[in-house]
Amino acid sequence: MNKRSGFQVMLKLAYLVKPLTGYMLLAILMGLIGHLCAAFLTVFGGYAVLNALGAAVPVTMAAAFAFLVIFALLRGILRYAEQACNHFIAFKLLALIRDRVFRALRRLCPAKLEGRDKGDLIAVITSDIELLEVFYAHTISPAAIALLFTVILCVLIGSYHWALGLLALAAYLTVGVLIPLAASKYSGDDGAKFRSKSGELSSFVLDSLRGLSETIQYGQGKKRLEEMNERTDALSRDEERLKRTAGLNAAVTGAAVLIFDLLMLLLSALLYQNGTVGFDGVLIPTLALFSSFGPAIALANLGSTLQNTFAAGNRVLDILEEQPVTEEIAGQPEVAFSGAAAENVRFSYGKETILEDVSVKIPEHAIVGIVGRSGSGKSTLLKLFMRFWEADRGSITLSGTEVGKINTNNLRRMESFVTQETHLFRGSIKNNLRIAKLDAADAEIEAACKKASVHDFIVTLPRGYDTPVGELGDTLSGGERQRLGLARAFLHQAPFLLLDEPTSNLDSLNEAVILKSLHQERNGRTVVLVSHRQSTMRIADTVYSVENGRMS
Repeated sequence: MNKRSGFQVMLKLAYLVKPLTGYMLLAILMGLIGHLCAAFLTVFGGYAVLNALGAAVPVTMAAAFAFLVIFALLRGILRYAEQACNHFIAFKLLALIRDRVFRALRRLCPAKLEGRDKGDLIAVITSDIELLEVFYAHTISPAAIALLFTVILCVLIGSYHWALGLLALAAYLTVGVLIPLAASKYSGDDGAKFRSKSGELSSFVLDSLRGLSETIQYGQGKKRLEEMNERTDALSRDEERLKRTAGLNAAVTGAAVLIFDLLMLLLSALLYQNGTVGFDGVLIPTLALFSSFGPAIALANLGSTLQNTFAAGNRVLDILEEQPVTEEIAGQPEVAFSGAAAENVRFSYGKETILEDVSVKIPEHAIVGIVGRSGSGKSTLLKLFMRFWEADRGSITLSGTEVGKINTNNLRRMESFVTQETHLFRGSIKNNLRIAKLDAADAEIEAACKKASVHDFIVTLPRGYDTPVGELGDTLSGGERQRLGLARAFLHQAPFLLLDEPTSNLDSLNEAVILKSLHQERNGRTVVLVSHRQSTMRIADTVYSVENGRMS
């Protein structure tokens, strides 16, 4: 995670408000007038008292009470309108941020996400983004309101005596700036640690749910539960520390408000004794300060909670600003598939070399097999053809063109990639298959499923192709999911078919049906088969062997 200061995070998050600037200005205006109405309730109450005592004041008794009624009504209306506007901005922006995050994830896929903790990623998408509501609804406009409000009240109080104005300014700065900064420094990186541990707990829970059957099978439920309780307790302790900081912050803020109220009363009383100000110079500044700490306290209350919010914002910004391993290509001439090749390819992941000086030719309409031990780099080679990663050295070409110079959409249309683990989305079998071709007719779907030897199974289901597969496809066996993945590839109708262990979960009968389908498809497709099974290699025209990252 990139280290950004709270100020940097705040600026970057505030920049996202740009599309809703008009609404934000409206919220600030309504909030400012609302707070002024609240403050002037006591000020005009003071005018009424002065009027009753016979002092010279700018308004009559009747006018003072009329203003009190108007200010009271306006305060309620404007407070509601300000909050409604702020929350509209917040929730609108959260929707925009989620959209940008998902766009960023699409851009980063799949290379940068293969090693990313899925549970932590879910925590960022859900709870971290949700926490930004505090910043957008309760931070930006309150900060602007506090600034403008402070200027107006300091001018009003300072109109009786400059020393009173300076004292008011010191009070607002102490409560609204110094105390929040001190609270933020005191809490340190507690907020970042809490968000990080929260993501780790989400990941642990997700991992536990996915591996529930294995946990039960091997009797590890008690140990797993103990570890979950330990993680939860640790997170609770971190949250307790954050709450303690928030409580201390509130206590210090309350004490500061009382102290400055007392100081204002003492200073104005001294000035009155010296004849510098009249009785109105004691009453109005004191009442004005008493009733005007609302905007400053709103900022003070954010001192500790913002640490959590900024930590969440930092994690969201990490995704938004992360650079993909491979940029999307556009604007290049369209390429039609006529064969593929890898020449002297070297690829390393971190410091580990996966492929070294690998060369392979894949003629059009050929079936090429690649065999080798686990971890030898077979799957990595297919991913380089898909341009999930860039080769460190050498070239990966389709139709004689470097894959890095082919439009990404063009490349995806030419290729179908079936991995060992087929992911099925929550929904029907038909909708899962239509991912490969959104406008596919039912007849096309059935034809693809017959080639993948899964049609006969589907028609035995109660609802046929409309049968829901369940979350993560858990209602289907590994072999059934694998055959649906192959059916997707057949439906996609790409000329270049890359199959990574396509028959690993299949019995010999289904394997034979699929291999026959692949052999019959060779007139319209080029196939690369990665497999440990010698039986799968029967249909290959050429077989390459990869050992320790080298091709033979």
